[in-house]
Amino acid sequence: MAERKLHLNAFLMGVGHHEAAWRHPRTDLSALDDVRHFQNLAKIAERGTFDSVFLADGVQVWGDVKHSIANRFEPLTLLTALAAVTEHIGLIATASTGFSEPYNLARLFASLDHISGGRAGWNIVTTAGDRAAQNFNRDTNVEHARRYERAAEFLEVTTALWDSWEDDALIVDPASGVYADESKVHEINHRGEWFSVRGPLNATRSPQGRPLLVQAGSSEDGKAFAARWAEAVFTAQQTFEDATAFYTDLKRLVVKAGRTPDGVKVLPGIVPVLGGTEAEALSLAEELDDLIIPVRAVRQLTEMIGVDLTEHPLDEPLPELPPVSHINGAKSRFELVRDLAERERLTLRQLLARLGGGRGHQVVAGTPEQIAGHIEKWFTGGAADGFNVMAPLLPSGLEEFVEQVVPILRERGLFRSEYESKDLRSHYGLPRPTSQFAAQDNLATVG
Repeated sequence: MAERKLHLNAFLMGVGHHEAAWRHPRTDLSALDDVRHFQNLAKIAERGTFDSVFLADGVQVWGDVKHSIANRFEPLTLLTALAAVTEHIGLIATASTGFSEPYNLARLFASLDHISGGRAGWNIVTTAGDRAAQNFNRDTNVEHARRYERAAEFLEVTTALWDSWEDDALIVDPASGVYADESKVHEINHRGEWFSVRGPLNATRSPQGRPLLVQAGSSEDGKAFAARWAEAVFTAQQTFEDATAFYTDLKRLVVKAGRTPDGVKVLPGIVPVLGGTEAEALSLAEELDDLIIPVRAVRQLTEMIGVDLTEHPLDEPLPELPPVSHINGAKSRFELVRDLAERERLTLRQLLARLGGGRGHQVVAGTPEQIAGHIEKWFTGGAADGFNVMAPLLPSGLEEFVEQVVPILRERGLFRSEYESKDLRSHYGLPRPTSQFAAQDNLATVG
């Protein structure tokens, strides 16, 4: 049995994950409009032999327009540009099942997988909040559990579309004029509650068969969905104890769903604030927190947890919050914020500082050795299969992680020194799925 290795994903966000990164002198705002900035980030991560890079996305303008930098690029478009300057690293884009159609998304991700030579991944989100819905002919978003019901049917359709061309469907014989074996190209004829899709996909089966399926919800509905569909899970956990509990429970649900626990990799987010000494790292973290604009941060927190805090005094604890059952937004993030505030008895101002680095993901300030030690503890202690690395400043924070932390992880035998394959599924140690239609053909033949 091969020795277990870390999985590292570089989460790329503008000029850094700290919400005040754009105000810090170590960042260059002109980079936000420059595709070369993101290409450089991908090349840095590939130099560090990361499994993948990841782009978040939303279908609305978030929070406070006056004080927030706006997204410039749609993820799938941008990842196509990153594919052109990289060879090995995986390319994961966020796309919503709530405000997309399965056929279009299946085609887009199949195209990225072909263009990149088998490096595409899809971060599946259901999208919370009413503002997003109001951009798609709706006044309010659908209820939380119903969003996951739609997502499950969405995945049934997209996986069938990716499978609709069997691997050996292409004949490509110019002499006879036969391009494909039509018996191996399938209409899926899906009719369900949410979707009616005939198929087949107008793209041949891609190098990975299907893109890597990633999921980011940690609510009970989210975990059930992940146990059925996800191959990697991006999660936010503040403590080692909470992370191990989540990890254990999710793996239990994966087995209950009839899958092997190693078939789903759990990657908590980490915001590594690096310094030559611990004091230097803490000083940088304080510099960034001092640049937070409270009115902007309160508005973002209000949207994040679905509770209006815009009139609440900054130097008082949070008001009594409603039960999570009353929340129709991101339930797991609401619970994380509530538990953090209660556990550490934080005022609203203190909570904003704790969330400024990673919107609920753990912020770890320290030397390269301390960051590596933190990663090792979580990895070997049953809390993670790897990490979603969220540098507070970009590109400097990612460069420092690759140059200073990755070598320590390699020396400790925790992380690869070179790529062993070129496709994303292989990086994550996952097999290439067989087309469901090929499996049906085989059964018919046996019958």
